[in-house]
Amino acid sequence: MSELPGITEVDFVPIPSEDLDRSVAFYRDVLGLDLTVHMPERNFAEFDTDNVMINIAVYSEMGMTFAPNPNPLALRVTDVAAAREDLEAKGIEFMGPTVDTGVCHMAFFKDPDENALMLHHRHVPRSTAKAGGD
Repeated sequence: MSELPGITEVDFVPIPSEDLDRSVAFYRDVLGLDLTVHMPERNFAEFDTDNVMINIAVYSEMGMTFAPNPNPLALRVTDVAAAREDLEAKGIEFMGPTVDTGVCHMAFFKDPDENALMLHHRHVPRSTAKAGGD
């Protein structure tokens, strides 16, 4: 089995945007995330969530094609129902009811650029057993 040497963590998760100011307002003011870097002249901003950085960027200004991420970024909350209620009061529309998988609660919505997001809370302890290990 081949492994890349030195990979220790995920540094950031990229979120594409067509309007940096609108995205900053959404992630900071609606979701309440901490804006730690804001460089509009370089077309990006970052939000620190303690375990991973969320990088919002206007990729079309960097020579790439804009396409919203259809795969939801799971945002950990302590109470999905309470967080959903708070976001709905702020005008956020959810895609269907909150899902209980038997392990976690999930509620799906989108940011202003149509990037998929999810409120997530695991209510059953996570197994730390490695799959496919040696």
